[in-house]
Amino acid sequence: MELWYTEKHSEHAGFTLKVSKTLFSGESEFQKLEIVETPEYGRMMLLDDLVMVTERDEFIYHEMIVHPALFTHPDPKRVLVIGGGDGGSIREIMKHPGVEQAVLCEIDGLVIDKSIELLPSMACDINGSNPRVHVRVSDGLVYLREHQNAFDVILVDSTDPVGPAEGLFAKDFYRLVFGALKEDGLMVAQTESPFYHGEIQKHMYRNLRAVFPMVEMYQAFIPTYPSGLWSFAFASKRYHPIRDFHREKAQKRGFSTRYYNEDLHLGAFMLPTFVKENIAE
Repeated sequence: MELWYTEKHSEHAGFTLKVSKTLFSGESEFQKLEIVETPEYGRMMLLDDLVMVTERDEFIYHEMIVHPALFTHPDPKRVLVIGGGDGGSIREIMKHPGVEQAVLCEIDGLVIDKSIELLPSMACDINGSNPRVHVRVSDGLVYLREHQNAFDVILVDSTDPVGPAEGLFAKDFYRLVFGALKEDGLMVAQTESPFYHGEIQKHMYRNLRAVFPMVEMYQAFIPTYPSGLWSFAFASKRYHPIRDFHREKAQKRGFSTRYYNEDLHLGAFMLPTFVKENIAE
């Protein structure tokens, strides 16, 4: 008998993968966690039956949530990741030698533990081996309140706006992020699929613009996410992701990437018409 996993993206559409083995299945106090083996995409993490990451395409998401921000801010020394317990975002941040400290604030310790055990290619820098990385098992809202004016860049590497991540899409949360950033700080957050989550995006970008003086959307193609078209919000106190982009620094970055590059950085902010219209001010 074959085992297939299907995630519904709407009432009448979904995404399906053959599963060859279940490596872990359990529940924390926050959510259900599963890590399975698939022939097509390698190991895959599910939270509450939704795809979070797969070994085959995670590099796209993690490169795109990290590098546009870190090649726009002129000198990012302290970076905070809220969520991101798989460790992929921290891995990409650590490729930037100028970053002195990266903090991972993840509410669910089980996600961290199982990522270290079963997803080592992503969790390679959150296993205690990197002195520049500090791991905190904590509620992101509480952590932000306790660390105002502390970070150059904050990345909100969250799940969908349900369950433990629901508060990470609200105006009050963005105010806390704004306060935890230094006077020239910036944040990036994943903002769902323009194709399936248009109403959620309208609300999110309205909230962001009520807090940050500069808010732009950019996009990436991620095969295992709903519709494949995924988006990120770039919200900044000072720096613009195009005008202040350090193209030469990105071009001479000194480390390899498989998706992100200096040309793609600019192109990612060029949005389809329906997307621009949906989040227009």
